[in-house]
Amino acid sequence: MSGSPKSVAVVIPARYAATRLPGKPLAQIDGRPMIWYVWEKARKSRLASRVVVATDDERIVAAVRGFGGEVRMTSPDCASGTDRVAETARGLAEEIIINLQGDEPMMHPSVIDAVAAPLLDDPAVSMTTAALPREDPEEFLRPSVVKVVVDDRGDALYFSRSPIPHYRETGSGRYRKHLGIYGYRKDFLFTVAALPPASLEAAERLEQLRVLQSGYRIRVVDVEFDSVGVDTPEDLSAVKERLCGRNER
Repeated sequence: MSGSPKSVAVVIPARYAATRLPGKPLAQIDGRPMIWYVWEKARKSRLASRVVVATDDERIVAAVRGFGGEVRMTSPDCASGTDRVAETARGLAEEIIINLQGDEPMMHPSVIDAVAAPLLDDPAVSMTTAALPREDPEEFLRPSVVKVVVDDRGDALYFSRSPIPHYRETGSGRYRKHLGIYGYRKDFLFTVAALPPASLEAAERLEQLRVLQSGYRIRVVDVEFDSVGVDTPEDLSAVKERLCGRNER
């Protein structure tokens, strides 16, 4: 499948110097580094023909090679995970690139496939992401949970840390929780990586708003499985409990 016009590569950006949890890709979960769990989920994707870890740190390179994964060194000057994925994608034959962030050890393989599918099926789609339909009033209000609203075609209208849509009468209702995974046609990934920072992105601290503010579309795919990203030591403890409890090795 690799090298064919519709082949899919998952690229996992993994940075060592995370502000709130330095070295988190190598954080141990039941005897394995967290990056292994992310890589293993990507390997179980039915649609991906290749999984590559993209990093700027030799310690992560050594860990990935140690468990048999493919890894590419990227420039330390990459400002974001998107830049790291784009730099890596320039050296890949695959035309569809999935950006699975290196701090998502619980991303279900079916979510990876759901994000890839519209890019395989519809030439008009250039970028995709995933969302989980929810009805949790407390989560709806939480700024750490990003919400997305979509049009009738399924394309994103807006992403926000605020509770959207605003339910004027009831205060809360059904919403879509955004999951931090993206799919791209490779040429469009390069377009996105070259976009200048945008005012909405700065206001919300959400990089994907740069794409919408520039006038491009992002197809949002509803999925069934949630994911827990690891940003803090508390997140790591929660993920350890869930993964070890399920014996997911």
